[in-house]
Amino acid sequence: MADDDPHDGGPDDGISFGSTPGFRADIEEAELHEEDHNRGLFDDLLSGEPIFENKEVLRPSYTPHELPHRSDQINKMATILVAALRGETPSNILIYGKTGTGKTASAKFVSKELETTSSKYSVPCDVEYINCEVTDTQYRVLAQLANKFIEKNEARIDDRIDELEALREATVDFETDAPIAPDHPDAGDDGADDRYIAEPFEPATVDPVDAESVGTDDASDPTTTPETDGATDDERPDLPVDSEPGVEPDQSDESDSFAPETRGFVDPDAHPLADTPFSSVGDVGQRIGELEADRESFEEVPMTGWPTDRVYSVFFDAVDYSERVVVIMLDEIDKLVEKSGDDTLYNLSRMNSELENSRVSIIGISNDLKFTDFLDPRVKSSLGEEEIVFPPYDANQLRDILQHRADVAFKEGALSPDVIPLCAAFAAQEHGDARRALDLLRTAGELAERAQTDTIVEEHVRQAQDKIELDRVVEVVRTLPTQSKLVLFSIILLEQNGVHSINTGEVYNIYKRLCDEIDADVLTQRRVTDLISELDMLGIVNAVVVSKGRYGRTKEISLSVPLEETEVVLRSDSRLSDIDDVTPFVQARFDN
Repeated sequence: MADDDPHDGGPDDGISFGSTPGFRADIEEAELHEEDHNRGLFDDLLSGEPIFENKEVLRPSYTPHELPHRSDQINKMATILVAALRGETPSNILIYGKTGTGKTASAKFVSKELETTSSKYSVPCDVEYINCEVTDTQYRVLAQLANKFIEKNEARIDDRIDELEALREATVDFETDAPIAPDHPDAGDDGADDRYIAEPFEPATVDPVDAESVGTDDASDPTTTPETDGATDDERPDLPVDSEPGVEPDQSDESDSFAPETRGFVDPDAHPLADTPFSSVGDVGQRIGELEADRESFEEVPMTGWPTDRVYSVFFDAVDYSERVVVIMLDEIDKLVEKSGDDTLYNLSRMNSELENSRVSIIGISNDLKFTDFLDPRVKSSLGEEEIVFPPYDANQLRDILQHRADVAFKEGALSPDVIPLCAAFAAQEHGDARRALDLLRTAGELAERAQTDTIVEEHVRQAQDKIELDRVVEVVRTLPTQSKLVLFSIILLEQNGVHSINTGEVYNIYKRLCDEIDADVLTQRRVTDLISELDMLGIVNAVVVSKGRYGRTKEISLSVPLEETEVVLRSDSRLSDIDDVTPFVQARFDN
């Protein structure tokens, strides 16, 4: 039969043909080629197992839940700032310490705890952080603070309006539907509620500002009340009256302004306006209108263009808008004083004498122990009411900090035992800088991850140390003034031409030729000597004064940073990029 013919084309033919081994192999090979073709640049990099569990905990911006070896300083800050939770003004605090000693992290930790506790106990307290290395002028500080408090005020107004809208809606529903007392005028002959509710509810229109004057003149007339104003029962609004005829508002029972005899409801304690400052829906609506007007009156401060006194006025009004304690944290406060003087600190420290609703406390954080020497004595006395010093970490303390962070940052088994002690030792050599130790550990992890290894070892730490040092040099050289770059370029050209133990005269000769090439002003040799000293302080060159006997004394100069990388950074400057090779002229020397 035709159906039994194995050569007859049927639905199984395609399956039989496609299932042959050779054909299936061709398809799989084509799919593999297509998969290889579709692999992108990052596919191979993502194929490895990551070393980090959470890299962010190793960054300076991270605020940990626990700060090892800083409990004394944290407790001292807390004992000062606890006054804010009592509604009092905390003393101003100045925090000193070198870079990487935990000043900012500790202050942020305490501030976060302060805000959390203030919310817990419903005590209004706001903390604002300003980095004065970035926001370094009086205008910018005041503008940033003003805009932050305007934003907070608007958010609180919006929340309050939402609450009042809900209260108004609940009040309308209650006064429309709630049962009234049997002896109330709206009750029927059988005591039933015959109050007409088909018409929309009309709230009382008495202005609460004039509440004392309303009803007092007609108090002798027992038929006149603040709500009826001489109206008959038929002309009276649908709502029950607020007070008993002939009784002035201040003679009613203040402990229960919604008593049955004054409101007419069976259960006045259930009234939504009970235990609120409002006596009617109209009062609630009026308050909503006032809040909306306040919100519309706020004007954001632009970052430039206003007179400083206007910016201060807006900031002052924004802070004093509501009752609260404000803590302003000024990090790198010495940068602000260095750039703009102490006017900002003077204004902030004197605000409390003018504020009516709020109170302001200042926390200043500085790396410079002597910056207060340049402050006005009045500012210094009010700003430095409390001082807290953060000492450098030693190697053992740095090891504890790194271990504490590494437990969260890395996957289990990703660190060899000698990594954390080595990072701690490197950082301890540089005045106990925890920030440097964390950067070192994070960079070592990144180098290991790029090499697609499963474990961070000592070699990765040493590579990270070299990389961080080079990055630091690159950043310092890149931000040098043009004249300092020309002096440094002169030293590089001399070393490239085999000159060692370079003296100031040789540097000055090359420097003058470079100035001619880029049409720059030529400084005196004494000023160039000062620039060499500045480069020495930055660690870019090594300048040692040596005696040449009867020929006097001179500076012997050598480069302290990688030559090729430094030259690349210098040539990235548009003014120095076109400098041709300058062959230095080396004067004859008379060495001892």
